[in-house]
Amino acid sequence: MTPSELNRAIHERRFPALLLLYGEERFFLEETLHALQQSIVPSESRDFNFTQYYGKTARGGDIIDTARTLPVFSPLRLVVVRDVQSLATAELDVLLPYLADACPETVLVLTADKIDGRRKFYQHFKKYGELVDFKKFYENQIPGFVRERGRQQGIAFAEEAIALFCRRVGTNLAEIAGELEKLATYLGDRDLVDVSDVREIVSDTRIESVFELTNALGRRSTSEAVRVLNRLLIDATPPLVLLTMMTRHFRQMWKAHYLLGQGVEKKDLVKGVGVNPYFLEGLLEQARLFPADRYPWIFERLLELDLALKSSGAHPTALLELLVLQICRNKTSA
Repeated sequence: MTPSELNRAIHERRFPALLLLYGEERFFLEETLHALQQSIVPSESRDFNFTQYYGKTARGGDIIDTARTLPVFSPLRLVVVRDVQSLATAELDVLLPYLADACPETVLVLTADKIDGRRKFYQHFKKYGELVDFKKFYENQIPGFVRERGRQQGIAFAEEAIALFCRRVGTNLAEIAGELEKLATYLGDRDLVDVSDVREIVSDTRIESVFELTNALGRRSTSEAVRVLNRLLIDATPPLVLLTMMTRHFRQMWKAHYLLGQGVEKKDLVKGVGVNPYFLEGLLEQARLFPADRYPWIFERLLELDLALKSSGAHPTALLELLVLQICRNKTSA
């Protein structure tokens, strides 16, 4: 069962007796779990018909006893076992007989970060219940998520506004949802978000400055890159964080440069490079500024800096400034 199929089933009040929710995208998993709770056990009967266990401390016998207890003043009981991957193998084995004979008046929901499908318990669960995988959201999916969540709150984005919003909020869906709520409140009777609204409400100047740094490097703008670098260091941004973002940016540029050389069409570059589609054109312009043989040389310098920053006695500011000068110069020679 997919997450969308489960959401449809919840809307239609069709609840599987056995559910295993797992995967990297905790935001959607938690939203779905909340929707199940709201639909299965209304607030007035929740104290009698909702029980939650945690994998590290739960006992299989207790879970079964609760699951086989008939609901009180309600057609269904909800039993949730969080982090089932932490449940001891012996306790999982205790649950096996229940899987084959689940109580129809109980919805048993297990959650996990990840599962090992080869294990006996999960193979049995798949036979009798429904497994729902909440796959990680990638950067190029974020704009669609923002638009859809915004639509649910009655707001829409201008093109430049959504690009800036995505750049500032990153890929944490919970943070994105929170920022969208703030924007909706700020807009009041208005329903269109423009750039000024994003700048006013969604403020993260340090993250914005990191993007300024990587883009200045990509454009080979030495003076701007050095200026932004020093501003970030004064703001106590960790040097290794800066190095990580620089490495990520040049990895995307290198992928873009290679795929362009292979004749890959722009519509396929977004997936191949792993970049937000709103930033693709700018990234391609930057990738063209560096010849193919420049990229291996840059990554050698990035590796050297990583080792130097992790050694004792390193001077981060001087080393980072030197790297910026090396990357932005026209020749490969040292």
